[in-house]
Amino acid sequence: MSQPFGHSLLSLKVQVPFWICTLIWGTTWFVIRGQLGIVPPSWSVTYRFGVSALVMFAYAWLKGERLTLDRRQHRFVLLFGVAQFVFNFNFVYRAEAYITSGLVAILFALLIIPNTLLARFFLGLRATKQFYLGSSVAIAGIVLLFINEYRQGGGGDTVLLGIGLTLLGVLSASIANILQATPRAHEMPMATMLAWGMTWGTLANALWAWGSAGPPSIEWNTTYIGGVLYLGIAASAAAFMAYFSVIRMIGPGPAAYSGIITPVIAMVISTLFEHYRWTGIAAGGGALAMAGLVIALSTRRPVAKSA
Repeated sequence: MSQPFGHSLLSLKVQVPFWICTLIWGTTWFVIRGQLGIVPPSWSVTYRFGVSALVMFAYAWLKGERLTLDRRQHRFVLLFGVAQFVFNFNFVYRAEAYITSGLVAILFALLIIPNTLLARFFLGLRATKQFYLGSSVAIAGIVLLFINEYRQGGGGDTVLLGIGLTLLGVLSASIANILQATPRAHEMPMATMLAWGMTWGTLANALWAWGSAGPPSIEWNTTYIGGVLYLGIAASAAAFMAYFSVIRMIGPGPAAYSGIITPVIAMVISTLFEHYRWTGIAAGGGALAMAGLVIALSTRRPVAKSA
C-alpha cells in the first residue's frame, strides 16, 4: 500500500519548512566554494556531517525522542545515509572543482525529474496534470539557465566532467529522498533517523577520505571553519530536517521544487558577492522557473495509485 501524503502544497505547515530549506540551500553553493582548496573534498564532507550529526543528536535529545534504533532500522538508515550524505555530497564537492557553483545549483534543480519518476514507480504516487505543467515550465527555465552558465563556463571536457559528477549527485540524492518517503522511514522519529544517517555518513566519508586522500587535514582559518559550521548546522541539520519533513508531508516530487528555486537564489547571491552579470537568457530562465513553481503550487497534493 502506498504511503499517504495528506497535506496541501499551499498549507502553512508545508510552506514554512519548504522555504527554510530553500533559502538556506540557496546560499550553500557559494559557501562550498570556500571549502575547496588545501583540504580534500572528502574530508570537508566528513567534517560537515560530523558537526551535523552532533547537532541532530542534541536536538533529538532535547525533543525527548528515543535515540536508539534496532538492527533492521540501522540497516535502512545506513543505506539512506550513504546515498544522501556520502555519494551525493562527494560528487557535488568534486563537481565544483570543474564548473561554477551556479551551474551545479542549476543542474541540481533536475532532482524533480528522478524524484517524480521514482516516487511513481516505488511509492505509487501520481502527480497531477497541473504539477507536470508547472514542472515543464520550470524545467524550461532551468534549461535556459543551464545554456547561459554553460556558455560562460567555456564548455570543454572539464565542464562535461563537472556536469557528469553533478548528475551522479542528483541520482544519489533522489534515491535518499525516496527512502525518506517510505513507510519504514516513517516508523522512526525524524531527528533520530537523521542523526544516525549523518553518523553513518560521517564514518563512511572518513573511510573514503582516508583511503583516497590520506590522513585528516584542515585549514585553521575563519572562512573554512565558519563554512564547516554553517554547512553542518544550518545547511545540514536545520535544512535537512525541514526538507525531509516536507517530503513526509507532500512526497518527493513536489518537495524537489525546493531545488528549482535554489539556483535563482544562488545567482542573486552571486550577483551581490561575485559580481554575476545577468543576461537576457538567464533572466528569462529565472522567470520561467518561478512561474513553474506558481503553477505547480496551485495543484492538489500527490495522489496514490490504487492497489
